[in-house]
Amino acid sequence: MSISKRWAVAGVLLAAAMATLAAFVGATSAGDTATKPIVIGWAGDLTKNMAPFDGPGYAAAQIKVKEINAKGGVKGRPLQLKFINTQLDPAKTKQAAADLIQGGADVLMVTCDVDFATPAIQEGLNAGKLTVSACIGTDQMGPKRFGSKGKLAFSFGNAAQDEGAAMAEYAIGRGWKTAIVVKDNLLVYFKNANDAFAKRFTEKGGKVVYRDSFTSFDKTINSVVSRVNGKQADVISFVTAFGELPQFVAGLRSLGNKTPILNSWGGDGTYWNPKRPKVTNYYYVTYASAFGDDPNPAVNRLAAQMKAAGKAPGTASFVQGPTAIEGIVAAINRAGGSTDGAKLAAQMEKFKGLKTISGSVSFSPSFHSVTGRAYRVMVINNNKAKYLRRITASSPAKIG
Repeated sequence: MSISKRWAVAGVLLAAAMATLAAFVGATSAGDTATKPIVIGWAGDLTKNMAPFDGPGYAAAQIKVKEINAKGGVKGRPLQLKFINTQLDPAKTKQAAADLIQGGADVLMVTCDVDFATPAIQEGLNAGKLTVSACIGTDQMGPKRFGSKGKLAFSFGNAAQDEGAAMAEYAIGRGWKTAIVVKDNLLVYFKNANDAFAKRFTEKGGKVVYRDSFTSFDKTINSVVSRVNGKQADVISFVTAFGELPQFVAGLRSLGNKTPILNSWGGDGTYWNPKRPKVTNYYYVTYASAFGDDPNPAVNRLAAQMKAAGKAPGTASFVQGPTAIEGIVAAINRAGGSTDGAKLAAQMEKFKGLKTISGSVSFSPSFHSVTGRAYRVMVINNNKAKYLRRITASSPAKIG
């Protein structure tokens, strides 16, 4: 055989060997992908002001992930949940998101407030990741705040325009015709829910007879209490979640003011209740009852599971962790197993009545947060919380 022919044969054999090797490597890579965990990274708060909301959601999400993995995972791939405590520090929040993404997160989850979560959200969006919150309560978790990149951002929390409207419609249904509205200017969520209440309340024939405001941590709440106590109304709308909540409620009740106080999900639970005077005639709307009397048996079973594990939920946000996991899994399944951010976002935006433990979830191009949810109306008397009824807003309030 001539030298040229021998090189030709060798070339054919080498090409065949390379093709075989490529096929083997490709098969191995596909096999690795098929069994590689789907990593959900969560940059949340377990120690600061969002801990009462992120903590129960994370604990319940862990239960949900175990249940899904026990049934074979998602398209044969197990879910893996990684959490970094941001402590609500902006620099740590940004770094936590970056570390989770660098560590292989396919999907990023963030804390339950858009203002606190923004540094992490931006990291997720810049990396092209589907970026999700279990319970951010504004319409800003999407393009409205984050521009075109915000198409990858979604919250399984309620839009504040919807939540505030539900509060107002409940108040009108109770026959409360006049309202005092006290606005906390700290967070977009507080401001939007407050404005939505006032807008819908007046649309339904109610009258706002007095308005006041403060900013959480500004140490002016005692002055607000004094001013509000001098006014008369059927109900007080007071949307907040932090230290001023027990101060305001206790302050009014200490003065003998028994006017009903109505809050949003931000005022959920009894963990904040002062011992003296006890909280009475206090109402709030939320995702679910954390106290074993929710109308959905699945919610009560989950609460019992958490209690048995020593993690009894303090707020209804415990259902939002599993809700977010259910939504992420639905998007991956509908995307054929892909974890590509754009593909997952395209599927999420199509959610119409997705069934979750916290009720039906629908998104749209204009709302990447939930509207039309059946809220639970809760009442607290003598520091004991009780489920009263469901209420669904007729529509989100238009507040601009």
